[in-house]
Amino acid sequence: MFSRLSGSRSKALDSTMPLLSNAADHSGLWLGFAAVVGALGGRRARRAALRGVFAIGGASAISSGVLKRLLPRRRPSLDAFPFNGLHRRPVSSSMPSGHAASAAAFATGMAMELPAAAAPLGALAAAVAYSRIYNGVHYPGDVVFGAAIGIAVAGATAKVWPLVDPSPASARPVSASVAGEPLADGAGLTIVVNAAARSGRSDDPSAELRAAFPAARILALEAPEELERTLHDAAADARALGIVGGDGSISTAVSVALQHGRPLVVIPGGTLNHFARDLGLDSLDDAVRAVRDGRLVAVDVGCIDGHPFVNTASLGGYSKLVEAREKYETTIGKWPALVVALVRVLRESDPLEITIDGRTRRIWMSFVGNCAYDPPGFAPATRARLDDGLFDVRIVDGSEPWARVRLIIAALTGNLARSKVYTRGLVSSSKLTMSPGDDLLAADGEIFPGHSAFSIEKDPRQLLIYAPE
Repeated sequence: MFSRLSGSRSKALDSTMPLLSNAADHSGLWLGFAAVVGALGGRRARRAALRGVFAIGGASAISSGVLKRLLPRRRPSLDAFPFNGLHRRPVSSSMPSGHAASAAAFATGMAMELPAAAAPLGALAAAVAYSRIYNGVHYPGDVVFGAAIGIAVAGATAKVWPLVDPSPASARPVSASVAGEPLADGAGLTIVVNAAARSGRSDDPSAELRAAFPAARILALEAPEELERTLHDAAADARALGIVGGDGSISTAVSVALQHGRPLVVIPGGTLNHFARDLGLDSLDDAVRAVRDGRLVAVDVGCIDGHPFVNTASLGGYSKLVEAREKYETTIGKWPALVVALVRVLRESDPLEITIDGRTRRIWMSFVGNCAYDPPGFAPATRARLDDGLFDVRIVDGSEPWARVRLIIAALTGNLARSKVYTRGLVSSSKLTMSPGDDLLAADGEIFPGHSAFSIEKDPRQLLIYAPE
C-alpha cells in the first residue's frame, strides 16, 4: 500500500505535499488556524478552537511522548525513496504518525463544537496525513494509527470539558392580549446605551439603533455611574425599556423594568452577554426581529440579599475563581484555566463558615444559578429553561479532612461532580437562608457586601422580555 500511494507521482503533488507537511510541523498549521479563528470568530468559534488545541496537546503527548517510545519502528527507506523537500528528516519511530494524530485531534475537536467545520477540516487533516506517506516518512499504518489516537483524544476532551448545547433556552410566551402591539418602528421604546457598550458592528451603537428603530428614544450614557438613574427616568414614560450592555448593565435594567412594570429589550453589547445568548440574542439584528415580531416571554428573576440576578449569584471564593479562570482561559483553554484558578483560590483562601437552612457548614464557595444549569460539574455553562422556578445550588465543601487535596484531584480527573467535597441540588423558589458573616456576595458578576443573614429567593414578578422565535 505504501508503494502504491507514494509511487503515484505528479508535479502538483510534488510541489504541494512537502509544503503541507512542513506547515504542519510542531502543529504550526493548526495553531495558526486556531489563532485566526480566535481573533475573528465568535464565542462558539473560539471555544471550538480551544478544544482543538486542547486535543492537540493530549494527542501529541500520547503519540510522540509515549507510543513512539513503546513502539519503535524504522522509517521507510530513504535510499530507495527520494526525500521530497521536507524541512527536517525525522529520526523518531515511524509508529505512530504524530502529524496525523495532531491533525485528526484538531479537526475532530473543532468539529465537536462546530459541526459545519467537519468536512473542510477533515479534508485538510486527511491531506496532511497523506502527505506523510507521499513524502516517504510514514507507512499507511502509522498514519491510520495516529489519526485514531487523535480522534480518540478529541472525543475524550468531552469528559473533562463537557460539550454544551448552544441553542437558546426556552421560556413561556406571553399571550398577545398581554403583550400588546409590536413596536415595529420603536414607537414607545426608550433604549439606554451603556458608555462602554459596543454592538459589535461599529463604534457607535446609537447610530445603528436609530436606523433600526427610527421612532425610538435613544439615550447614550456617558457616565456609567448614572446608569440606574437614567434607566429609571427612561422607564417612567416609556412603553418598553431597552438596554445595550453586558450582563452587569442588563441586571440593573432588569431591576428597573420590574419596578416600573415595563417589558425589556436586551441588545448584547458588553464583554459578557450570557443572558442575551440564552435568549437567542446574539446581535442587534436578533433584538430588532424580536421587537418587530412583538414576541414577549416571561423569565425568572432571582434575588440574593435583595439584589436581582438573571444568571448566577455566588458567595465565598466562586467570584475569585471565575475571575482567575477567565484571565487564563484565552491562552491555555477553559479546563486547564479552571484547574490553575482552583489551585490559586484554594491556596489563597480559607473555608467560610455559613448556615444554610439551619445547617452549619464550612465551604470554599457556592454557585447559585437562576434555573437549572448544565453540565452538572464545576463549570455550568447553559440552561434549558429560563422559567423553571428553581435555583441550581452547587457547593464546594471545606469541612472534610484533606478537602483541598480531594478537590484538586477531582478537578484534574474531571470527576468533580461526583466527588465527596462537591454537592449540587435544585432548590424550589422557597427561601434559602444563609448566614455567611461579613463575606462579599456577587450577582451577575457584580460584587457587593452582604448582610450577616440574607435570603435567596425568586422575585414573584416574572420579567417580560422580547425574544426571537
